[in-house]
Amino acid sequence: MRILVINGPNMNLLGVRQPEIYGKATYQDLMDLVKGEAESLGVEVDFFQSNHEGALVDAIHRAYFEGVEGIVINPAACTHTSVALLDAVKAVGIPTVEVHISDPDSREEFRHISYIRAACVATIRGHGLPGYCEALRLLAGRSPSHTPPEGGTSPTL
Repeated sequence: MRILVINGPNMNLLGVRQPEIYGKATYQDLMDLVKGEAESLGVEVDFFQSNHEGALVDAIHRAYFEGVEGIVINPAACTHTSVALLDAVKAVGIPTVEVHISDPDSREEFRHISYIRAACVATIRGHGLPGYCEALRLLAGRSPSHTPPEGGTSPTL
């Protein structure tokens, strides 16, 4: 099984950005943790991070054409603003788990809104970096429901 881990704006600054909320672990620490979990589950994992909404949408589209079978996404600030990410996840039909290091529902009111949640099979929030590992385990336990297109076939949900 191949899983893509997508991280949105400012996630590259883990360890620097508000350590009282996100902790002191770095983005590299996050990738190392997830790689270790993926290895123990026998799944392949790739990473993508961008501070640009369109690049995140493009990564979701590429995942479809490259045969990715699951997506773990922390859209970060785009969680609360991006209908484009919601539409991209809906369009590709790849099982997707939304992850947040902190619990947005316990923070400012505007963070309580998640557009992408409506297209996700689950949301894990407030579990720190281990939340990504929970998302991997959840996806690894699911049967593959997406195959790359052949001759223009559409994804199945």
